[in-house]
Amino acid sequence: MSTFQAPKGTYDLIPPDSAVYLAVREAIAAPLRNSGYGYIETPGFENVELFARGVGESTDIVTKEMYAFETKGGDRLALRPEGTASVLRAALEANLHKTGNLPVKLWYSGSYYRYERPQKGRYRHFSQVGAEAIGAEDPALDAELIILADQAYRSLGLRNFRILLNSLGDKECRPVYREALQSFLRGLDLDEETLRRAEINPLRVLDDKRGDVQKQLTGAPLLRDYLCDACKAYHEEVRELITAAGVAFQDDAKLVRGLDYYTRTTFEFVHDGLGSQSAVGGGGRYDGLSEMIGGPALPSVGWALGVDRTVLALEAEGVELRLPASTSVFAVPLGEEARRVLFTKVTELRKLGVAADFSYGGKGLKGAMKNANRSGARYTIVAGERDLAEGVVQLKDMQSGEQTAVGVNEIVAELESRLG
Repeated sequence: MSTFQAPKGTYDLIPPDSAVYLAVREAIAAPLRNSGYGYIETPGFENVELFARGVGESTDIVTKEMYAFETKGGDRLALRPEGTASVLRAALEANLHKTGNLPVKLWYSGSYYRYERPQKGRYRHFSQVGAEAIGAEDPALDAELIILADQAYRSLGLRNFRILLNSLGDKECRPVYREALQSFLRGLDLDEETLRRAEINPLRVLDDKRGDVQKQLTGAPLLRDYLCDACKAYHEEVRELITAAGVAFQDDAKLVRGLDYYTRTTFEFVHDGLGSQSAVGGGGRYDGLSEMIGGPALPSVGWALGVDRTVLALEAEGVELRLPASTSVFAVPLGEEARRVLFTKVTELRKLGVAADFSYGGKGLKGAMKNANRSGARYTIVAGERDLAEGVVQLKDMQSGEQTAVGVNEIVAELESRLG
């Protein structure tokens, strides 16, 4: 037993479970790569102010959950709690928006960190795949991203998820709603911290998960009743495009999401099999974020899907992914000459793209065959001194149990042929 353990609220990804996580990441990324999104990778930590300005001073993420620290050089940094602000910062720093090819379409995959009470489906270290379309205000972009996420989930075999959709308005109509909501909230019996939050960003109060707060919010003014004509038309086009693509969704007038930068379109993917942590992903439009972090006006939209939550959703539905075998051929040498010959054959197979492994450590036949079984290999090559003297190896089909002698010089071609 090791002296050390993974920190509270974190986890290690180890085989065979890690193969499922890799498959989920690949499935989410595949539609993005087919739709013009290029891969981007940003540092695991950023300037604290990037998140304070972008995510929002009043959010739980910034006030309670962010891992912030000071370097030896005096810089104030934070482990990234989300991906959008980092991706937009990187795009601005690299002047991607000046290439003349807008929107800049990017996707990313990585780990994120929030200090919160660990529970199933909510960790202090978690994995996401995200996508951002930067520099264009177009309902078709919003619809595209929702459709691509839906496509990714369905490709995994998920069916029992719902898409919640709302509009948060823009700088023209939201101030009017903000004033109406603040007036309503001031009349409620709320604690001091919640009242303070209501003055900074009243929409955040609508996202409060506490039952005593939600009860008081019955009858609260809804943003949809305050949308300007431009936002209504924009939202209706998003709805029409999604519907035309055959993607079902539910209008949710109370959907806010937990980040301050959202404008207009906002959406969430929820799975009812996950209990209280039902959100598996979400996103929306953030037309003012670039200006918040010192950039030019760049209307943008994006989402992030939780890999951890998606795996839990697959488990809740009983979906087992069809994963490629990690090993197709396993070589078992008996004796030094066989070790040399079979190691060479394994190397040749790998060069041809065949997943092949080798019995290391000089194990006997019984122990080596146990390893071959555990590897999940379809075929096992066994060779001893007598086999090599006859110029053959023994090829065993691990499914049927059938064993045949194949010439040493023909074994690679034979396996390539059998494995297709």
